[in-house]
Amino acid sequence: MKNVLITGGAGFIGSHVVRLFVNTYPEYKIVNLDALTYAGNLENLSDVDGSSNYTFEKVNILDVEELERVFSEHEITDVIHLAAESHVDRSIHSPLDFVHTNIVGTVNLLNTAKKHWANNFSDKLFYHVSTDEVYGALGATGFFTETTPYHPNSPYSASKAASDHFVRAYGETYDLPFVISNCSNNYGPYHFPEKLIPLFINNIINKKPLPVYGDGLYTRDWLFVKDHATAIDRVFHKGKRGDTYNIGGFNEWKNIDLVKLLCSQMDEKLGNQNGTSEQLITYIKDRPGHDRRYAIDATKINQELGWKPSVTFEEGLAETIDWYLENTGWLNNVTSGAYQQYYSNMYTNR
Repeated sequence: MKNVLITGGAGFIGSHVVRLFVNTYPEYKIVNLDALTYAGNLENLSDVDGSSNYTFEKVNILDVEELERVFSEHEITDVIHLAAESHVDRSIHSPLDFVHTNIVGTVNLLNTAKKHWANNFSDKLFYHVSTDEVYGALGATGFFTETTPYHPNSPYSASKAASDHFVRAYGETYDLPFVISNCSNNYGPYHFPEKLIPLFINNIINKKPLPVYGDGLYTRDWLFVKDHATAIDRVFHKGKRGDTYNIGGFNEWKNIDLVKLLCSQMDEKLGNQNGTSEQLITYIKDRPGHDRRYAIDATKINQELGWKPSVTFEEGLAETIDWYLENTGWLNNVTSGAYQQYYSNMYTNR
């Protein structure tokens, strides 16, 4: 019997992990802890809300007293830590928010786990979910591996690098059992439309400009979120304690090529004339600290744990677009109110 605390479980990646664990492991108790900030949305989990092995706790990881209560009341045996501020643009405008949530919040969780597990770490695990951005930027060739030195270039990636280091330090100093995974860019259903793919889907629906940074040649590896959730499941149950696993999609795309593919699929699904959506592409001033290329080598998780992506990018993108077109109510709800002012500040007149 495991009582698994999943932090950030109402967010994009977290909701997919919660859903997978609730449905796959009915013998586990799944506790979803989320502060429900702008990117957290309980609508993401309406399909599992009534499950007998699922509990939601509205708690901020900066609130130590509440963390203590949750660990005690639910007798937490394992943590999958996804709660984080994760948008680079926001980190540039407000870096302290990222310091508080991503660094201090992670240390709060580590301290609470260490205290409540009382150094009896048998069958316990602190699983920290991180990002490939901690490694910095790549040149035209090569890949990030688990031994690539850290070289973060934005306040976001610096805060995630620091949290990775704290998790590893607690393992070395206190023998806290941990595992870390670093993933590439995720995409898929329930993604808040501040990131490229859901942002552009929403803009195409509403015939708004598609803001492409710089020359559009920035390259990223893309990972379908449902594949990421299955990888987290695999690492949680079979990963070597004290180790790191890179999770990637073996799927590099230059931003402008991705946008053109997205435009083509959207035009087809919306019945637009060929090229209609591409006409919305607008190049805007580049953001500071913009890493040129990320690419994950996911050989280790493939060879050691037998995981690999289940869909091609074209298949995953088509499923993602279909979901947004079928869930316009969800999209309208999350893009109302404060989002409009945020969007204006970030992407207008640049």
